[in-house]
Amino acid sequence: MKVIVFGATGMVGKGVLRECLLADDVTEVLVVGRTLTGQRHPKLRETLHTDFTDFTGVPLAGYDACFFCLGVSSVGMSEEVYRRITVDYTLAAARAVSPGSTFVYVSGAGTGGDRRAKWAQVKGTAEQALLAMDLRAYMFRPGFIRPMHGAVSKVRLFRVIYTVLTPLSAALVRFAPGIATSTQQIGRAMLHVARSGAPKQILESRDIAAL
Repeated sequence: MKVIVFGATGMVGKGVLRECLLADDVTEVLVVGRTLTGQRHPKLRETLHTDFTDFTGVPLAGYDACFFCLGVSSVGMSEEVYRRITVDYTLAAARAVSPGSTFVYVSGAGTGGDRRAKWAQVKGTAEQALLAMDLRAYMFRPGFIRPMHGAVSKVRLFRVIYTVLTPLSAALVRFAPGIATSTQQIGRAMLHVARSGAPKQILESRDIAAL
């Protein structure tokens, strides 16, 4: 299986990349990003790209799955910029991959719920557009995410929260799968849907843990 990972330098993407490189049935991992991951592995290929609204010339076709982990917090960001990153970047990548391939989008818990929240509305727009495309599309909606194996959030506030909750995070993931998951679980669940699909296309935290 050949897979693409977007957002591999972020917390979730780094965890997903690790699981892809460890998986015996993954033969190639293409990382597309603005910066290199700094990792070296026989399976790993990296392509530097700056314009995420246009992937012309970037060889994204021919892969079995695309794991789209690229995302930003909406805090302090204008709706226009947040929408461009969340919707335009995502759909540009989805249009460039092979029709019928697996496309997993990291959304967030609460998407599709409180439609008054700006981030929920924007992520919901991205989800609905992906579900309408000629793809095996899956929406991952994790809640609290426990970073594992060196994965670190780029957002300072989130790093503080994760540090404070470190003593509790493992217990949350184990005993409260409805609200908490880990970067390791997300990566393994993505590989599962790429191999075998899933019972539904929108997967909440508990569904991710079950996979």
